[in-house]
Amino acid sequence: MIAASLTATAAHAPRATRDCSDVEWKVRTDLAAAYRLFDRLGMTDLIYTHMSARIPDTPDHFLINPYGLMFHEVTPDNLVKVDIDGNLVDGREGDAINPAGFTIHSAVHHARPDVGAVIHLHTDAGMAVSAQADGLLPITQHSLRWYNRIAYHTYEGIALDLAERERLVADLGSHHSMILRNHGLLTAGQDVAEAAVLMYYLEQACKQQIMALAGGRPLVYPSPEVCEHTAQQYERAYPKAGVLEWDALLRWLDGTSGPVGPR
Repeated sequence: MIAASLTATAAHAPRATRDCSDVEWKVRTDLAAAYRLFDRLGMTDLIYTHMSARIPDTPDHFLINPYGLMFHEVTPDNLVKVDIDGNLVDGREGDAINPAGFTIHSAVHHARPDVGAVIHLHTDAGMAVSAQADGLLPITQHSLRWYNRIAYHTYEGIALDLAERERLVADLGSHHSMILRNHGLLTAGQDVAEAAVLMYYLEQACKQQIMALAGGRPLVYPSPEVCEHTAQQYERAYPKAGVLEWDALLRWLDGTSGPVGPR
């Protein structure tokens, strides 16, 4: 079972029993790989966080994990397809999705046609920073990617109220990353690769902030001019997140490269 599961999340996973377009299958394999990636990095919350991806050739449909599976159990074949209204389009008997996951992901996919993938995680460092009044501080090179470029959403309880969707997307605006206060992190990308790499580095920035604050010594802040310059370098001097990193991450998941994360 373990070998089969690993194979199913490889970059060139066999089609198995899924009858779908090549475009959809590519999205399925990338999304399943993202679940495997964050499982290996230890960025999980049992069955309670979620990632989704829009299907380009049916843009009103998106894929999300079946409710009740842990990240390492998600494969390209068992991802659930739903429409923007939460109706099951393609799944298996007994499939369901996390109601809070639907609230968050449907909101972003509906409001932002430019977004192809949404990742929401409850990481330790992300949740810790989400509870800090100043939010993400511009104190490391990683964090400067988000200098004046990250959204915040006030905590309203577990995201079961569909009315929260309007406020969530209003807070997100045109940003690709958001800190959900007292809750966790969210990234939105043009594709799975972009959303995943943004999430990795956002969590790294949060970890570094918690460690720096724990040191108990005064912090050094770059000038606002340097902070803005660095943020623009991320936007203009490099391809978008995921372009350079995603194939390397897939090789790591396939076992053809060395260790990347803690597991």
